[in-house]
Amino acid sequence: MLDRIKASIPALPPAEQRVAKLVLADPRNFALLPVGELAERAHVSKPTVVRFCRSVGYDGLADFKRKLAGSVNEGVPFVHRAVDEDDKTGDIVVKVIDNAVSALLKYRNDAASHAFERAITALASAGMAGKRIEFYGVGNSGIVAQDAQHKFFRLGVHSTAVSDGHVQLMSATMLRSGDCAVIISNSGQSRDLLDAAEIARKKGATLIIVTASGSQLAQMAQTSNQILLAVDHPEDFDRYSPMVSRLLHLVVIDILTTAVALRLPGETLRPMLQEIKKNLRTRRYAQP
Repeated sequence: MLDRIKASIPALPPAEQRVAKLVLADPRNFALLPVGELAERAHVSKPTVVRFCRSVGYDGLADFKRKLAGSVNEGVPFVHRAVDEDDKTGDIVVKVIDNAVSALLKYRNDAASHAFERAITALASAGMAGKRIEFYGVGNSGIVAQDAQHKFFRLGVHSTAVSDGHVQLMSATMLRSGDCAVIISNSGQSRDLLDAAEIARKKGATLIIVTASGSQLAQMAQTSNQILLAVDHPEDFDRYSPMVSRLLHLVVIDILTTAVALRLPGETLRPMLQEIKKNLRTRRYAQP
């Protein structure tokens, strides 16, 4: 909701722009204050406040404030940022799904295609040259690393997922030029991953770092000319269990896998994938 308001500012009349900026400056207070005080703070008339709400797609001030309050709600700490304690099951279903969809759509608009191009080229080159592709993650990010390894090993490349900090250091020490180390971290501040990334970089491996922009891992990627796939989201990793962050990281892996599969030699990859599917079919308990 706040992103939509920010994007609409250039199309609004000057007086309504002042209301929009008041919303963005302090959305929680805007949802609580009476219309008279809102008009005074924005230096506009009361009808202008109502017109602004309608200009950005709401029925009026009451409708706008109700939805704004829900948009900036901090949720239930350590559970989920989009739900409230007294939500009914139907509300939880809608809120959790809407939260995920909103994050995915925002990432679609924010994703840097040039960074993806660099990452895909490095991974495809490593795969075709028989080099190693290592996926490092700890905790919840370790689960994403395992998913990445599961996807990439089916492409016939040498891939490994490592979630133990000591093993990551050993693995990074054995990397060489042409190998790729994909570092996955929600916070971008995990000491184990920072150490493994630094060792891999010194060994000449290409780093592909999937993390929040502005984090320590992101800064390492930018200062050492490595590849940063920035994944930003509104989830506070200190207050909530990973929800949309994990979905976004899985989507990044899916993009990389799909693009790399299209660049590997199709005359060998596709028959192999077909044979894998054929062999897996025999393991199903129920046959059509």
